[in-house]
Amino acid sequence: MILHDRVYLGDCREILKQIPENSISTCITDPPYNYEFIGHKWDAQEVDRRLSRVKHSKTMIKNIPYGSGLAGGVRNERWYQRVRENILAYEQWCLEWAKEVFRVCKPGAIVAAFNSTRTMAHVQVALEDAGFYARDCMVYRRSSGIPKGLNFQAKLQQKGASNDRDWEGWHSCLRNEWEAIVIVQKPLIDNYENTVMQYGIGLFHTMNSDRSFQSNILENIPRDKNEDFNIHCTVKPLAIEYAI
Repeated sequence: MILHDRVYLGDCREILKQIPENSISTCITDPPYNYEFIGHKWDAQEVDRRLSRVKHSKTMIKNIPYGSGLAGGVRNERWYQRVRENILAYEQWCLEWAKEVFRVCKPGAIVAAFNSTRTMAHVQVALEDAGFYARDCMVYRRSSGIPKGLNFQAKLQQKGASNDRDWEGWHSCLRNEWEAIVIVQKPLIDNYENTVMQYGIGLFHTMNSDRSFQSNILENIPRDKNEDFNIHCTVKPLAIEYAI
């Protein structure tokens, strides 16, 4: 397998098996965020189906491909049970590819995994169970609109309630303004010196172009206009590559 300047199309759990162990210097991944991911094929047809569901919705985030059952419904005991079962299945799925990522990464390799604020803990647990150890959680701060979810005042107005003004500004969730980037690392060879001398990795470059120090918050990153090359529903802006 050619490891440089190649893009391989396929299930990462299968492609990773073809990569030699201790051969990858870093892994930057943006896996599905568990919006009812388990049990579905994450292909173009499935993404289009989910996006079409939110195209005209006022309560669902436009760039997140929701499914159906867990995005709404009655919050009874069965609903919460399904949510729990879904997140545990998602964590197990993360562990499947995390084990292969651990195998192919060199000692000291950094892994950066984008994820949502709701599920980042499960991604980190899966990566730690695979053998990595936690280093940080970076914040990718991006512009966002109004809170998504239930506007309780609007709901009361629909029902003709007389006290709707008492609930002005109350929603079922906060405005989501950031995405998490879970940062983990494969164990070193005894210490940083040995690891860097043997593999040339293991450290963070912390100095920016203006000689300030890079923090664990990425912000003020302009978003690209939608064009033919970036039509994916959860595409990241090209400007974020400076952090690499």
